[in-house]
Amino acid sequence: MMKYRAWFQCIKGCSGKHELSEIIYRCPKCNNLLEVVHDMELLKQRSTAEWKELFDTRYKRSSWPYGSSVWGKKELVCPNVENENIVSAYEGGSNLFWAERLGREVGAPDLWIKQCGNNHTGSFKDLGITVLVSMVKQMIADGQKINAVACASTGDTSASLAAYCAMAGIQAIVFLPKHKVSNAQLIQPLANGALTVSLETDFDGCMKMVQKICSENNIYLANSMNSLRIEGQKTISIELLQQFDWKVPDVIIVPGGNLGNISAIGKGFLMMRELGFIDSLPNLICAQAQIANPLYLSYLNGFNEFHSVKAEKTAASAIQIGDPVSRDKAIKILKQFNGKVEQASEDELANAAAKADRTGLLNCPHTGVALAVLLKLIKRGEISQEHKVVVISTANGLKFADFQLRYHESRLPDVTSHYANLPVELPAEYEIVKNTILEKLEHSF
Repeated sequence: MMKYRAWFQCIKGCSGKHELSEIIYRCPKCNNLLEVVHDMELLKQRSTAEWKELFDTRYKRSSWPYGSSVWGKKELVCPNVENENIVSAYEGGSNLFWAERLGREVGAPDLWIKQCGNNHTGSFKDLGITVLVSMVKQMIADGQKINAVACASTGDTSASLAAYCAMAGIQAIVFLPKHKVSNAQLIQPLANGALTVSLETDFDGCMKMVQKICSENNIYLANSMNSLRIEGQKTISIELLQQFDWKVPDVIIVPGGNLGNISAIGKGFLMMRELGFIDSLPNLICAQAQIANPLYLSYLNGFNEFHSVKAEKTAASAIQIGDPVSRDKAIKILKQFNGKVEQASEDELANAAAKADRTGLLNCPHTGVALAVLLKLIKRGEISQEHKVVVISTANGLKFADFQLRYHESRLPDVTSHYANLPVELPAEYEIVKNTILEKLEHSF
């Protein structure tokens, strides 16, 4: 049986390889981030037809651990982990929702929403955390001493890390900005036994703290600057191709905060092209909240400069990040794809999410950012009716019920709620109820 290999290497091309079991996050020569590099020549010894057959045979089946859509691509993700050390909730395989009604209404009938919020803890973060926690479990099994695994989070990463560490019997520590995550996100790490540290700062402040804590206390860092996360998240691209019968969509719109996901999705498509699965790349677009938009500002100057910003409070709290750690990876990917960055205001993101909800979805505010950017690109003629478009929905809308309720009660700052829909309170009298319903129905269409 072939022994596939992967290792850490500097994203800027510095010489030197580092084992995936080494606790290292940055290049020791230039301090840039690392990435996981695979032995592509070894992977190419299996034909694309053989890979496709293997992936399709494993997809959503019950043979451990390959029913997971991440571990079903194990050889391309993290071959260094033994199967007995894999920590998985059968993540991936999320619904690719044909948003036919919404697409018709906005002028993009071939519109699809990749529902990454259908994962175990309700967000795409599970795809990367399964790889990272599995590698930590492997390292512990091999005799390394790791006291705990920690992350800074705006909510979803903490939920995912807490759950997967609980499965593995490893202590999780999560740093959250106080009063800046939803209750549904906060309860997840609490319920799963994570040591939850609520700091009076924003995400960027939490990120600085967790890096210092990890570097000085033998605690493993789980944020997306750790490129093991990227390996799991890149399977979004592979899975999309699999769900589209290995055909490349025209446009993919990804919400961007810490910028790990846009980097991962780009990496997945590049890997598929190098292995011969595809011969073209999609138009890759990163969507940012207007008041947390450092990548957008860098895009305006051709990525010649990048300056962090003070991220203002946005309804899209998971991407309220002004100093993203994966910016260099994201810029590198966007340049390779000739990609774009666009932004959305609070009013635009909230109403785009609500408009889509009216067609059967239930969107988190971050998906609302991507949907708002979609509407802008359609209006500018950059997306047409002929384009196959995928919007990456990053989290389950139920985790943000407070956002939706405040929208319908017209309590979101800087938002005019065009699609507000509140209960009609009536006495329990038949004639009043009947007449009100008939009147509402008369004016509904």
